[in-house]
Amino acid sequence: MKHAPHRILFDINVVLDVLLKRPEHFSASAQVVSLADQKRLHGLLCATTFTTVAYLVAKALGRSAAQAQLAQLLQTFEVAPVDGAVLRDALAAQFGGYEDTVQHAAAQASQCKAIVTRDLSGFRDARLPVYTPGQFLSWWSVENAELRG
Repeated sequence: MKHAPHRILFDINVVLDVLLKRPEHFSASAQVVSLADQKRLHGLLCATTFTTVAYLVAKALGRSAAQAQLAQLLQTFEVAPVDGAVLRDALAAQFGGYEDTVQHAAAQASQCKAIVTRDLSGFRDARLPVYTPGQFLSWWSVENAELRG
């Protein structure tokens, strides 16, 4: 019996670590993103992530680089929609900054199993498991070993 890949929401900071090649965070973030790129898991990005990435990457690397990166992200990741219900759920459950709570609500609405972020404090009261990229890689190794064994 084939196991369906997990649905995992990636926080914008993990994606920006890779796109902007942030040296202190690049390695672990790139390894986690590669799991989505290889379709070993269903990686999702909150819809709001795309507009913020477009702005920040264009500012740092130029508009054409930003457009190329967005095209790649749309090939690698599914989109966790943000609609009125997600925004209302986030407002009612706000446990930190509204942006993080919107991502959490979008992850729940998209039936994600977990969130990968470098900002654990922003998801302190999350109802989903929340991992740093390094923690996720450790969890992923154990999870896949159990599936094989």
